[in-house]
Amino acid sequence: MAKLSSLEVLYEDNHIIAVNKKSSDIVQGDKTGDVPLSERVKEYLKKKYDKQGNVYIGVIHRLDRPVSGVVLFAKTSKALARMNDMFRLHDVQKIYWAVVKNKPEPPSGTLTHFLKKNEQENKSYIQETNVKGAQKAELSYRVVGKSERFFLLEVIPKTGRHHQIRVQLAAIGSPIKGDVKYGYERSNEHGGIHLHAVKIEFIHPVHKTKTEIVAPLPHDVIWNYFKKEKAENLAIASDLVLKTNTSE
Repeated sequence: MAKLSSLEVLYEDNHIIAVNKKSSDIVQGDKTGDVPLSERVKEYLKKKYDKQGNVYIGVIHRLDRPVSGVVLFAKTSKALARMNDMFRLHDVQKIYWAVVKNKPEPPSGTLTHFLKKNEQENKSYIQETNVKGAQKAELSYRVVGKSERFFLLEVIPKTGRHHQIRVQLAAIGSPIKGDVKYGYERSNEHGGIHLHAVKIEFIHPVHKTKTEIVAPLPHDVIWNYFKKEKAENLAIASDLVLKTNTSE
């Protein structure tokens, strides 16, 4: 049975459940054989509700393994289908925090690139617009904080391409701390990167109410600094878990 003690549930109702992913977690199973979040959420629900049979969990979206933050799962096929439609139509807003050493210039703006994934390397590259298989990637960013050595960016992707935020920030000379795959000079101690999916906003697939779920930041020296000094810039208190209508 999957270990449940480290599973941080941010929100749950009859239709969806949200958890705060650690940078060491995988959302779905892969060749590593590590237990994915999807299975751990199933075990959590089986235990919580004392279910004897199979538990349905639908993977709505994913985060890269070294990325932390809020991940949504569907508890019913109806909720999964409706959430999939919302993601396809870009009706879901995701807000990320990224820590970088090099301040982007200008300090706020919109980035547009065309990306193509290399399956063998599990890496995406910027391409010319006419390259076969290249897909448009767009995001907005702004500097919202700084420390002696680092800058905190708020990033809002408008598309959902493979490694999009990592590639695009690296392309303007601001690779994310710890992300050696995309040009940062040194990895972080535990293999993660300083990219956190801090907030997700959407219209609930069944209740039809505006739903906002916030994932508390990981605990390390850098995140703790920005949590304490800069969170108010985004109107997100460091101890806030969610702001939503939690009615069943």
